[in-house]
Amino acid sequence: MLDLDDLRAFKKVAVMKSFASAARALGLPRSTVSRNVARLERELGARLFQRTTREVALTPTGEALLQRCAGLLGALEDAVDQVRNTTSIPHGPLRVTTGVGFGINVLAQELPAFLIRYPGVTVLLDLSSETKDLVADADVAIRLGPMPDSGLVSARLLTMTRHLCVAPSYLERRGRPESLEELVDHDTIEMPNALGRPRTWTFTKDGETKSLELPTRICVNEALAVHRLVTNGAGIGIISGYICRPAFADGQLVPLFPDWSIPPVDVNIVFASKRELSPNVRAFVDFMKERLGAPNDDGLE
Repeated sequence: MLDLDDLRAFKKVAVMKSFASAARALGLPRSTVSRNVARLERELGARLFQRTTREVALTPTGEALLQRCAGLLGALEDAVDQVRNTTSIPHGPLRVTTGVGFGINVLAQELPAFLIRYPGVTVLLDLSSETKDLVADADVAIRLGPMPDSGLVSARLLTMTRHLCVAPSYLERRGRPESLEELVDHDTIEMPNALGRPRTWTFTKDGETKSLELPTRICVNEALAVHRLVTNGAGIGIISGYICRPAFADGQLVPLFPDWSIPPVDVNIVFASKRELSPNVRAFVDFMKERLGAPNDDGLE
């Protein structure tokens, strides 16, 4: 008799074209997924995949099985999800994706309390600068910045302050800029925009706004790297409040032009609309709103 778990593993490997990716999506060890597929192949007496060191491809038999079982498995999984949703008890894997810096500095601090509250949930945490597909690759995401117009459901968790920062060692070497305009003569560190170019820096004070396009000494695609580079004296950069405020307190970083404010960044929790009623997603969204949805002293406002 065919095992449903074997069919689920087969379908996931077939769709993702990778045993490792399928294992992560299912929340299982890769060895378990491999055993599931091998057992199914023995039961059917046919090879379902052609395996090489670089890729996994379906055999003609595997293609035929996928076409016949995909719809049936989908309907069965929907039925199971409906039952779980009715019980409203969070259970099983929850796939969460967010950026590296936010994941390390914020989410890693909050997740232990979430796991204690929901002992039946296992979390598959993906830290990446890339935007993940909230159907194929993740159940819920935490994203920073403006939300594009899409069919996704999003809720703002908080508004994140940002500050212009520099290390004491840089000031000793290069001196302190006395005005925003003098930043053009200093080394700046920034992340690229959507077009791959450095961003324009905008400052506001008493209704006055100044926008500066500065020559960037270092352009790096990860906010955590900006923080490390600035702390190590490589240049001047804009850093999120939850990272730089402790560094101000211990003297690792110095704020520049604190009377000029930098536009804050919204932190949004995002999920696909069809998963809105999932107990796991609902529990995680409510938990994050509870933990981060109010002002605190760490720069998460």
